[in-house]
Amino acid sequence: MQGGINDIVQGCAVEQAAQNLRAMVRRGKELGLRVALCDVLPWNNGWPDAEPKIRRLNALISEIARDEAVPLLPFHDTLEDPDNPGRMREEWTHEGDHPNEVGYRRLAERAFRLP
Repeated sequence: MQGGINDIVQGCAVEQAAQNLRAMVRRGKELGLRVALCDVLPWNNGWPDAEPKIRRLNALISEIARDEAVPLLPFHDTLEDPDNPGRMREEWTHEGDHPNEVGYRRLAERAFRLP
């Protein structure tokens, strides 16, 4: 389950976005689904304004994963450019919002570690 960036874009409070994600995780578990959470990607086109909100939401997503005992897939750290914190490397995105084929390959190889 991944969510949150559209909430940030639309001006939803970070805490509300996290509450919504927690409710979805709980509902999935109630339905007997195997649930995993992904944190929010770096957002080149929202940088720098959205960066503090993304970091806060990712901290809350980490808490949800821990509290609800579900795996957390580290999408943000996997695609964050160490030379440009808060952003994806240009070779990992088409337009600064979403990963491209190289970015998705990187996620597949490095972020998907499920029990």
